[in-house]
Parts: sequence; structure tokens; C-alpha cells
Amino acid sequence: MRRVLLRLFFVLALPALLVAAWWLASDDSTDVFWPPLRTIMQTFPDVWTAQRLEDDVLPSVLRLTGGYALAAVVGVAAGTVIGSYRRVRAVCEPVLEFLRAVPPPVLVPVIMLFAGIDDTMKVTVIASGCVWPILLNTVEGVRAVDSVMAETARSYGIKGPARLTRLVLPSASPQIFAGLRQALSIGIILMVISEMFAASNGLGFTIVQFQRSFAIPDMWTGILVLGLLGFLLSVVFQLVERRALAWYHGLRASARRSP
Repeated sequence: MRRVLLRLFFVLALPALLVAAWWLASDDSTDVFWPPLRTIMQTFPDVWTAQRLEDDVLPSVLRLTGGYALAAVVGVAAGTVIGSYRRVRAVCEPVLEFLRAVPPPVLVPVIMLFAGIDDTMKVTVIASGCVWPILLNTVEGVRAVDSVMAETARSYGIKGPARLTRLVLPSASPQIFAGLRQALSIGIILMVISEMFAASNGLGFTIVQFQRSFAIPDMWTGILVLGLLGFLLSVVFQLVERRALAWYHGLRASARRSP
């Protein structure tokens, strides 16, 4: 119990300190673009009603989920193939290095030409940015499969789908999840950016509309909602990762305990 309370203290101490510092620093502010945190918090419940959450937050989450899931499937599948075959890796590596260097927001106008301005465009933008950390981490994870384990699997005749599901993917899964974690933060950024272009709902659209109408406290509440959404998604991801990589964390814990 004491350990849980101590961990909870460390988790909440810094956010509480930052909120307190923001509250004190902005309390006497008369700048229209820097309203007091007290004003922002008073505005929050009036702006983010259940109806607005359904109309703006839910579509954003659905777009993010669709683009993120698409990037995960493509990134893990392509990364597994590229990492498994040296010749494929030699052919694809220059192209991958070129494409991943292109900032995804730059591609928004190009994607709009082919995918239109509906949700397909927004999901494609999110996927185009999220796929690279997943793909590259998957490639490195597959390449780093233990050679002894690979030889053991070969000697026992384990190959094909069995080798993929029993050896390659489990061995690469820590790095795959590292790529998925990086992609999540990129996906949230691209979700907002994509909704700033030819959108009629979503968090990005709403925040821009508040800014254009000079509803500055309302705009700040949108930024807070975006931060809370990112925090919630991070917590969910950690729970999934901890469950999926329980064996890996167990191995690391036993290694630390061993003399």
C-alpha cells in the first residue's frame, strides 16, 4: 500500500506543481491571449458539454484509431518482411530513408488531391506519419532476433508461420511496442493538423474556430482537452503494453534481482 501511495505521489506531484505555477503566474493576467487559469477552468464545463464531446472529440478519436491501426498493420507487416530478408532491406532502405525524412504535414495538400477532404484524407494523413516509427522499429527488432534461438528453431524444423509467430514477432515485440509508442504521439499531432484543413468537426477544427472568433478561453479549454486525451491514450497504451510484454518485463526484473 505504501509503495502504491508513493508511486501515486510521484505521478501527481509534477502535474500538480505545474498547474499551481500556471494558476499563480496567470492569476493577475489582463492579456487577452493569456487569460487566468481560473477563467479557463470556469469556461471549461460550459464549452465541453456531452454534445460537444460527441460531435468533436469522438470523431477525432475515431480518425486517430483508424489511422493508427492502419499504420500498425502496414508497419509491422512491411517491417517484418524487410527485416527478415537482406536483399529486400538493401533495395528498400534508400527509399525508406527518403520517405521518412519528408514531414507528414507537408503531404496534407498532396493527400487531399487524391483522397479528397473527407475522413479518408485525415485517416491517411495520420497513417502516413505513424507508419515510419513502427516500420523502422520492427525492422530493427526482427534483425536483432537472437542468433542462437534462430539456429535452435531451424534445427527443430520450426519455419514458416510457426517461426514468425513463435520466434520472430515475440523477440521483436519490445521494439515494435517502442515504435507504437512513438507513433501514438505523432498520430495525435497529425490528427489535429489534418482537422485544420477542410474539416467541419474534430478537436483541431474546434480549436481553430475558437481562435478565429477570438474566444481565447474556449481555445485554451480545447488545448486542455487535447492534453487530457493524450494522457488518457498514453495510460491505455501502457496497460496494453504491460499485459502484452509481461514476459519481457518479468525477464528484466529477474535479471535485475540476480547477483
